[in-house]
Amino acid sequence: MTLHSTLEMGKANLDVFSETLLALAASNKNILVVTSDSRGSGKLVPFARALPDQIIEVGIAEQNLVGIAAGLASTGKIVYAVSPGSFLTARALEQIKNDVCYSDRPVKLIAISSGVSYGALGSTHHSLHDLAVLRALHNCTILVPADNFETAEAVKAAAGMSCPVFIRFGKRAMPHLHKPGTTFTVGKSLLVRCGNDVAFIATGETVIQAVLASEALEYEGLTARVISMHTVKPLDENAVLKAGRECRAVISVEEHSCSGGLGEACASVLMQAGVSVPFRIAGFPDEETVPGSQLEIMAYYGISPEGLTQTARDLLQRKRS
Repeated sequence: MTLHSTLEMGKANLDVFSETLLALAASNKNILVVTSDSRGSGKLVPFARALPDQIIEVGIAEQNLVGIAAGLASTGKIVYAVSPGSFLTARALEQIKNDVCYSDRPVKLIAISSGVSYGALGSTHHSLHDLAVLRALHNCTILVPADNFETAEAVKAAAGMSCPVFIRFGKRAMPHLHKPGTTFTVGKSLLVRCGNDVAFIATGETVIQAVLASEALEYEGLTARVISMHTVKPLDENAVLKAGRECRAVISVEEHSCSGGLGEACASVLMQAGVSVPFRIAGFPDEETVPGSQLEIMAYYGISPEGLTQTARDLLQRKRS
């Protein structure tokens, strides 16, 4: 499937992260970047050239990365700690838990190449656990931007937040999903498309897959609501409940394990509120992930326009039955 004609292609969210952060730091010497041998993959080379005194390289040492970032944040610095997602939330989990969250240090944890962005490198480099792990930690806001607009707004919002923040990025260029004048608020989702037959509650780079699926369903006479759940924690529970009460089926979509991520968060909200609606989590099952490109892997597990369209058909058929 191709992009809808009204959607224009933008940059990779990671490029927008770097540009936005450089603009912020150029006017605020209090902003620092700490990175674990990731200035290249994190698109931070322009930052380092322009502001060499505001970037610290710790090498391949994620535990040191988080500890140093927490120490700097304790002195009042605004610190962005940048590292590949698969290593940041696995190797340095104890430091994130104790030095950042427990100690209430407002570090901005930036996970690059998350999900299956490092597709061909296999499960060692896939980050499909991070949302589950960090959802279980007290005092951590989790942001997963879907497009360039959400990315820029998330980076700017994080700079002013007094609590720990985790922001997750992939590598691919993303289309522009939102109209001019859209307001971004941490903890409040954004409605991308309207519809009442099925609702796709998606996050990050899966939002565009849901948009394309909604366009395919429209040709079949079905309307699909698409919600960009850019804040996984705190979750916009009102949007989840509204979708469950107004739509005939709900599908959560994430580039993450089906265990502990956005889908289970949505299911918990619906179940505890007593909302009964056909529901499915589109994510990665509990198995060793197949290798391939990001899109190939996502398609293999049904996180594609074709896969999501079929899931919607199946749920709506079950509803009629």
